[in-house]
Amino acid sequence: MTAYEPRPIRFLDVWHVDDWRIKLYGIAYARSQPRPELVAAAQRIASQHLRSLPSGLRHCHLGFLGVHDGRTSNFVFLDFWADENELHHHVFVSPTAQPDEFTYVTPTGLSGCVWDLRLQAFERDAWVTHVLQQSASPDFDGYLAATLNADV
Repeated sequence: MTAYEPRPIRFLDVWHVDDWRIKLYGIAYARSQPRPELVAAAQRIASQHLRSLPSGLRHCHLGFLGVHDGRTSNFVFLDFWADENELHHHVFVSPTAQPDEFTYVTPTGLSGCVWDLRLQAFERDAWVTHVLQQSASPDFDGYLAATLNADV
């Protein structure tokens, strides 16, 4: 078992895909940010997935994309909000040396690692604060402006 060491979680950008606004985050092992080629590959697979969603799914076109340049594999997770308070979570994994070769692993039950879960917890709290607690007039821009930058 490898000893726990903090990893940087960094907000990279608000990424636009069609009418979606997605907060883009990087998490990295032994580096300050994920490799650019991994981020680009993650955006490609995430945009394909977003465009394949059923048209009847009720969502706000808001979410976040975590790009985790890991020790043994690359993990990419696409999360978006639907039906007001539900988080849809999709996970893709690729070999460290082949960031374009993603496998969709959500059906296996894999959710995320301890670093990924920290980002999900932050995003949950931001959604509650800016959207659910402001239900009369949700502050979607406030949600997008709330970002996590920490070593966890």
